[in-house]
Amino acid sequence: MNNFTHNLYLMTEHNDQYQQLLEQAALPDLAITSDPSQASILLASPPKAAKRINEFSHIEWIQSIYAGVDALVPKLNHFEGQLTNVKGIFGQQISEYVLGYCIEHYRHFNHYRHQQGQCQWAPKPYQSLTGKKMVILGTGSIGAYLAQAVKTLAIEPIGVNRSGIPTKHSPFAATYHIQELTIALAQADIVVNTLPNTPETHHILDSESLAHCKNVLLFNVGRGNAIHQAGLLEALNNGAVEHAFVDVFEQEPLDEQHPYWQQENLTITPHIAAVSFPEQVIEIFADNYQRWRDGFSLMNVVDVNKGY
Repeated sequence: MNNFTHNLYLMTEHNDQYQQLLEQAALPDLAITSDPSQASILLASPPKAAKRINEFSHIEWIQSIYAGVDALVPKLNHFEGQLTNVKGIFGQQISEYVLGYCIEHYRHFNHYRHQQGQCQWAPKPYQSLTGKKMVILGTGSIGAYLAQAVKTLAIEPIGVNRSGIPTKHSPFAATYHIQELTIALAQADIVVNTLPNTPETHHILDSESLAHCKNVLLFNVGRGNAIHQAGLLEALNNGAVEHAFVDVFEQEPLDEQHPYWQQENLTITPHIAAVSFPEQVIEIFADNYQRWRDGFSLMNVVDVNKGY
């Protein structure tokens, strides 16, 4: 066990809250420093860290407060320490986002909200979620949680991953290799992308792949570069995609001139499908810190070469 102090530098959007939570946690041999050159641990938002990483000359471990670290990875060419992210806390939020919009869409809740303002009484036929097929790109912790959640509403979850092999105790009814994506999409009523940002996933949902869809609801809650902009607009206009719910974009915030704003059958949300609640992040960090302090392997280590 190490008996010397580890200096932690905070670089988040909510430093005061993180500092308060860390003080409450009273982690042994941990001190918060305001001097980057003295820090051995960095707890940070990846976009913020990417801009200042060169200030930290003695960093041995970077704990991201997000699952996605693609903003930071390109800046770590000479970093010899370990990078970890947060996992296991976003499945519930993503499930709420996807199912909330699915229910709203199929049950026409927006329609009735508008009717109420017009003092109109006009029932509209709706669809149940029962028997719908949801194709989930990515079978990791978020995709698996979502699959398990939708099964309770009699939706059939179909997974797509890099191996085509289902995980142990997989919640998916079937699992396809990413090269079999179009076979999966042809079956879909709902498509949800949860994939990380890698060269293999760049523009994976383009005009060619989306042409295999038929009136699907499409959700992007993974990374913005998974969707090819022109391909999605084409699919929305020709009916392959009935409605798209897009939470992540290649450039954020989305430019005011972006064509998505004017697309009636596309819903834009400002990267809020799942956020990092500081309480949950600190719980993960505290567990990892004890491992770090006691010389054990860290959890959720990111392979910088893969980007996840």
